[in-house]
Amino acid sequence: MLNSPQLSASIHQEIQQLAKQQTQPLCAYLYDLDALEQHIKQMRHVLPKSVELFYAAKANPSEPILRTLAPYVDGFEAASGGELTHLHQQQLNKPLIFGGPGKMPSELEQAIILDVDVDAIHVESLTELQRIGSLTQKLNRPASIFLRMNIDIGDITLSKLAMGGKPTPFGLDESELNNALMYLRDFPLIKLKGFHFHLMSHQLDVDRHLALMQRYFQVVKEWKKTFSLDELVINLGGGMGINYQNPKQHFPWMEFCDKLEFLISKEHLQDWKLRFECGRYISAPCGYYVMEVLDIKQNLGEHFVIARGGTHHFRTPAAQSHDHPFAIVKSNQQPTISHPINHATATLVGQLCTPKDVLARNQHIEQVDIGDYVVFTLAGAYAWNISHQNFLMHEPPVFHYF
Repeated sequence: MLNSPQLSASIHQEIQQLAKQQTQPLCAYLYDLDALEQHIKQMRHVLPKSVELFYAAKANPSEPILRTLAPYVDGFEAASGGELTHLHQQQLNKPLIFGGPGKMPSELEQAIILDVDVDAIHVESLTELQRIGSLTQKLNRPASIFLRMNIDIGDITLSKLAMGGKPTPFGLDESELNNALMYLRDFPLIKLKGFHFHLMSHQLDVDRHLALMQRYFQVVKEWKKTFSLDELVINLGGGMGINYQNPKQHFPWMEFCDKLEFLISKEHLQDWKLRFECGRYISAPCGYYVMEVLDIKQNLGEHFVIARGGTHHFRTPAAQSHDHPFAIVKSNQQPTISHPINHATATLVGQLCTPKDVLARNQHIEQVDIGDYVVFTLAGAYAWNISHQNFLMHEPPVFHYF
């Protein structure tokens, strides 16, 4: 379902054709929209019928990505007023949900005014709930909300990146739930649509994630009983992981969905509406960051491959503190200056005047020469859009969708 560092013939061809069109050494993002479409179709096909799938636009909000996904997802998640405006302007004809901490009053007002498009606002605190209540009264307009909850998850082990299950800025403490429900009585224009959980990211373990789902189900059952709540939608978040260190061992979505269906039946939740909001797992595999090699040098006994671009375009390796998977594509052109290395260990770096501009360290390389292309895979999410793009005023990469 997902790509690996073994590049397809079509990727090789796209790189060579794109390079021919450039007057400068190539630096580009490539996005395989056909692969993205096949991936989301497969994800959707195995998803239990009672479960919705939203795309978290923060992972990659580019218009071609959104339009490719729109026919196959139930909606899109925005995490800022800017993203909400962007998604609204795309006219994707799908519901939007609005999450994230520290929403400004102007952003909350924006979401309430867009109530036709906005399915719900994810409430992060009692302060935010009070602001929404005041705005519904001021505007005389309704607002649907999910209460984002941070709960104790007992002995379930946290993943690499924990968004909850321990003290974090995200969501309401369970002890605040009673007060939140009391506030709702004062604001009749607010409708509680459900609860939102998102406690783990970079999850690779199916059984651990299922245990987390079961914990969510148990606490919501308790709350429904304690507070006499009506039928609610449960947003289970995302967090399904991409394994950058071993691209053949990403989160096993098919196995997870199969076991989730069994868990839903076991917990007698067939009538519950559930929802996932995934980002990285959906769009990361369709993207490639391509850097043309400018120089190869040896410094104090170590090889360095210096290529056009760097972490100011592609921050993922720095953000995740890993050596990013890559492949070498040989250029069809004969280099003016040749300085190849063969069967050597080298560190792959960019053009920035900082020793932190490293994309992969101490990597075994069979062969590379000046003019060849270093192709970083799994670059379709949290890549260009999280990077410090204006540092040193380098030109942006080329963006190529195919």
